[in-house]
Amino acid sequence: MNILISGGSGFLGSAFSDALLRRYQKMGKDLHITWLTRDSSQAHPDNINMMTYDELAKFDDAGQGFDVIVNLAGAGIADQRWSDERKEKLLASRIKPTEALLAFIERTTNKPKLLISGSAIGWYGTQGDKPLTESSGFETDFAHKLCQDWENLALKATDHDVPVAIVRTGVVMHPEGGMLGKLLTPFKMGVGGQLGDGKQIMSWISREDWVGATMFIMEKHLADQSDDQQRVSHDDNALKTGNNTPAVVYNLTAPNPVTNHVFTETLGTHLHRPTFFTLPKALLKVMFGEMSTLLIDGQKVLPQALLESGYEFKQPTLEQALVEQK
Repeated sequence: MNILISGGSGFLGSAFSDALLRRYQKMGKDLHITWLTRDSSQAHPDNINMMTYDELAKFDDAGQGFDVIVNLAGAGIADQRWSDERKEKLLASRIKPTEALLAFIERTTNKPKLLISGSAIGWYGTQGDKPLTESSGFETDFAHKLCQDWENLALKATDHDVPVAIVRTGVVMHPEGGMLGKLLTPFKMGVGGQLGDGKQIMSWISREDWVGATMFIMEKHLADQSDDQQRVSHDDNALKTGNNTPAVVYNLTAPNPVTNHVFTETLGTHLHRPTFFTLPKALLKVMFGEMSTLLIDGQKVLPQALLESGYEFKQPTLEQALVEQK
C-alpha cells in the first residue's frame, strides 16, 4: 500500500504515520508512506519518503501511484489573532495544498482509492450546547467559512471518481502538542483556570483515538470498495457532490464532550494543582479578538457516524485521555 500525506510531519500526521507503520509491520504487509512537503531538506524518519510539491507536479505514476491520499496541511487556527492577513494565511495554507493534490488526482493514471481530507468542527459554527451530528446544519462565521471552502474543494476529487472522506476534528488532546500541550505548563505552575463562565462545551478527542478513527475510516472504505459494496455510508453522513462517487463526513470527537469548567477541574486534579484562576470573557475578547470565540463559545459535536460504523473508542472519557496517553 502506498499512502501520500500532506501535513505528515505535523502533530497529527506524524502520529498517524507511526501508527500505520506499526500496524502494517505487525500484519506483515508492505506499506510505503510519503510526506508531501515544501522543504526537501525537512527532517523525517528513515522509513518515510519525502516529496516536494514541485516533484508531485512532475510525478509520473505510470508504474504505481498512491492508494490513499490524506490531506492534513493547514496552519493552526488558534495560533494567532485573526487579523485579515492571518485569515488569508489560514485559508491559503489549506487551499493551496488541496489544489495541488486535486491537480495530481486529475492527471494521474492510477487514481487513488480514497482521499481523506481534514476539516474541523468549526464547520458547525457557534451553536452552544445543541447536540450536533454529521447531519446537523451550521451557523455562519469565519470558522465555518474556512472549513466550508476547504471541504468544497476537496470534494472535487469525486469529479475524478475518487471517493472522499471529510474528517471534522475537535480539540485534539495529547501532551506533545495542541491545546493540552500549551496548557500543561501554566496548569503545572498552579495558574491554570477556567475560561469565562466555564459553561461552554468542549468537543475533544484524544490523539490516539484520532489516529485510530482515521485508520478505521481508511480501512473501512477500502474494504467496502473491494467488496463491491455500493453504499459505504449512512444517509446522515453522506455529502452531496452532484455525482455518484461516494463522499462522506465524520466527526472526529469523543462521545463525551465536557464543559470548560469540567475540563479545568479534571486537568487540575490530574496534575494535582489548584485551578482557582478565571479569565473573564471580556478580557479574553480583548486579548484574542475575534479568535476568542474558540475559547468562550462552545460546540457539542458528537461522533454519530463513527459509532454507527462500529468504531470503538479507546479513550472515550477525558480522564482516560489524560492518564493513558503516552
